[in-house]
Amino acid sequence: MTGSGGQPTQIDTSRAHSARMYDYYLGGKDWYPVDQEAAEKVKQVFPFIVTGARANRDFMHRATRTLASEYGVRQFIDIGTGIPTAPNLHQIAQEVAPEARVVYADNDPTVLEYTDALTLSSPQGRTAYVHADLRHDSILDDPALRSTIDLDAPVALSMLAVTHFLPDEFRPLEIVHAMVDRLAPGSFLVLSHATPDFNPAAEKAVEVYRASGTPAQIRTKAEIERFFDGTELIEPGLTTTHRWRPEGESGITDEDAFFYAGIGRKP
Repeated sequence: MTGSGGQPTQIDTSRAHSARMYDYYLGGKDWYPVDQEAAEKVKQVFPFIVTGARANRDFMHRATRTLASEYGVRQFIDIGTGIPTAPNLHQIAQEVAPEARVVYADNDPTVLEYTDALTLSSPQGRTAYVHADLRHDSILDDPALRSTIDLDAPVALSMLAVTHFLPDEFRPLEIVHAMVDRLAPGSFLVLSHATPDFNPAAEKAVEVYRASGTPAQIRTKAEIERFFDGTELIEPGLTTTHRWRPEGESGITDEDAFFYAGIGRKP
């Protein structure tokens, strides 16, 4: 199904796309030569990218499980879903709570081809997919989302590895805060964001993304903390992905992770 952004465009294989590059980092198969070329250029200037991508994915697993099991969240909205990589968010949430409802949203037509995998819900729950662009579309008003999610009840809004693809000219703080403002009290913002704090070479990776046609801007911890304004960070606060409630020793360093991540609760 499509979102308020209209019909999805045809897949453009002439330029790299961040979702397909991310799939390449994770060892997936749903990328094109142009994505491989750009991803390899990123790896040359910033070899930590693969470990960081996987640590970010692992954070999603722990965050979703924590919210479903410890905080009783039964509704999730995942912005910037990316190409399915099992287990997906709905599989984790519904393992804890089979009645959980999940809406995925992405603007990459490649992701749209995997709607069946993303919407294969448990019988008790429900999943849906919205094809929309966070920069231009009102995702929370999409009919598919509104028929799946009750915005008058708490929701976990997941925005993982998304906001660093929104340079300041797109006003990402306003976009995120406007979405959180519309959520019910007791909702959560789950966000991860790349940073140059541990290795300035991360900026070279940003240059590769920009050269391949993908806008990007990584930010410091203080800048990333502003996305959580109006929420209360749950323990352990804003930290690198692998340090957020780890399950055993990961062997990953902050330089490897190069992502900050946190969960903020809306009072």
